[in-house]
Amino acid sequence: MKSLIVRIQEAAAGALQACYQVEAAPESLSVQETKKEFPGDYTLVTFPLSRYKLGAPEQVGQRLGEYLAGQGDLVAEFNVVKGFLNLSLAEAVWRAALAEMRAEGPAFLRNTLGAGQTVVVEYCSPNTNKPLHLGHVRNIVLGDSLTRILDANGFRAVPVCLFNDRGTNISKSMYAWQQAGRQDTPESAGKKGDKFVGDYYVQFKHLLEAETEAGKALGLSEEAAEQQAPSMQAIREMTVRWEHNDPEIRALWSRMNGWVYAAMQETFRRLHIEFDRYYYESDIYHLGKETVAEGLARGIFYAKPDGSVWIDLTGDGLDHKLVLRSDGTSVYITQDLAVADAKYEDYRMDRSIFVVGNEQEYHFKVLFLILQKLGKPYASHLFHLSYGMVELPTGKMKTREGTTVEADDLLDDMIATARQYTSELGKTEGMSAEELEELYHTLGLSALKYFLVKVDPKKRMLFDPAESVDIHGHTGPFVQYAYTRTAALRRKQEEIGVFDPAAQPEDPMHDHERSLLRLLARYPDTLREAGELYNPALVANYAYELAKEFNRFYHGDKILQSARPLTSAFRYALAQQTGEVLREAFRLLGIGMPERM
Repeated sequence: MKSLIVRIQEAAAGALQACYQVEAAPESLSVQETKKEFPGDYTLVTFPLSRYKLGAPEQVGQRLGEYLAGQGDLVAEFNVVKGFLNLSLAEAVWRAALAEMRAEGPAFLRNTLGAGQTVVVEYCSPNTNKPLHLGHVRNIVLGDSLTRILDANGFRAVPVCLFNDRGTNISKSMYAWQQAGRQDTPESAGKKGDKFVGDYYVQFKHLLEAETEAGKALGLSEEAAEQQAPSMQAIREMTVRWEHNDPEIRALWSRMNGWVYAAMQETFRRLHIEFDRYYYESDIYHLGKETVAEGLARGIFYAKPDGSVWIDLTGDGLDHKLVLRSDGTSVYITQDLAVADAKYEDYRMDRSIFVVGNEQEYHFKVLFLILQKLGKPYASHLFHLSYGMVELPTGKMKTREGTTVEADDLLDDMIATARQYTSELGKTEGMSAEELEELYHTLGLSALKYFLVKVDPKKRMLFDPAESVDIHGHTGPFVQYAYTRTAALRRKQEEIGVFDPAAQPEDPMHDHERSLLRLLARYPDTLREAGELYNPALVANYAYELAKEFNRFYHGDKILQSARPLTSAFRYALAQQTGEVLREAFRLLGIGMPERM
């Protein structure tokens, strides 16, 4: 379906030629949806036409409006407000637009923006020393929805996850487990593997704090006391032994990481998340060390007397960055150099997107700059999708002293909140226990995902579980409820007979119908913009606006009225197209649509 905005641009370009003998590229003309306080569907902004010296913007708008309305096939009415020509499209245009949407089917819901291009989207990237938490959930929701949006825009979108599964942090959990006697397992403790390992990470923190206090009592500074603490020395030794393939350390590391991998896969399944590829820092960190050696030989890096390797980025407005420790062990940026190469070798991607919180903005500036200095062919096609942190109202969720809110606890609480809220509404008569549990899970997941994705990724946000599930608020369940109304209409229509979708209604089009059609026609442009800006919030907020407009239409117009069968056929087709767009928009956000609520 050709965009209505494009059709108006083309018609306006023709009007300029006919009225003023001015040749203007259609895409250069500014056309937007008319503001709600003025009558009209779309507005041609005439201020920019002053460059052609045609006269006052109001006069130009009046003349162009008269010409367009006189053609009779596109514009029915117009009005001019200063430099804005507001156009009301003919009813036949809107009816034809709906017919085209219905005829195109799934093709209407996709774009060709990225045809022939591959984009790798890296997100989640958890450490294997603790469970996934609320911050990871926002990361996952953004990464998953961005991947789906890029796919719908015609890209080959590849979701990948990097496990940060080696280094000092996992060594801390390993050391604490050793100190505890090496007997407990997740099974014996009755815990998920990631929670089990994470508890030992917390135990190490307490152990180190006690040793640090003991060192300070001997007169050491806090920093010196921590660095000289026996547990920290043991950690450094353990990390070096791991990099030298010590069998005992490797066996322990493999066992504990195995517990975490399995547990995190369970959380991914609960979130309905799948990755095309998993990268493991432990598999490729040595390739990063080889890259450092190559850069050192080329003079891009330099070595200090203690053997550590650095890069001087002061000439680029940054600072000196460590890329290899003096003991030969790697740091985060070492592995990231290797992962960037591995992704390019695997996919030869046209773009590579890193979905990581905004506290890592400096890290990615450094990483991208180093890759450019190394002359990597993909270095100019990297993008850091930086997102703000997410916080919770005090006391709204279960928390544990000294820890963040864990993803599994969050999911459990969201499902419980959805169960309580839905039960209070009392609209689930006739549903089996199995259907109800599936509904609670769908609503809980919707409330969580939608609330996290509706905010622009760059902004910090406050997540309120109770607010997120409110069926009357700016929430996922609100949109889902609008969809279930379209599903109920479909079930009812099946009882009373099949409508002819090409039938012309007996009644003139109502404002609710025009507004709903205008929003539906906007969907391809919204999808394209979300793909261009890497911003799933545009799709989320579009779905909310569409659901609101549908509810006005639903309450304002009788849809299935047997006395006016042709009007009913048109309105039914309009409702079903709305349902299909809502369902697809939520699919792009990783959210399912229930048929009943």
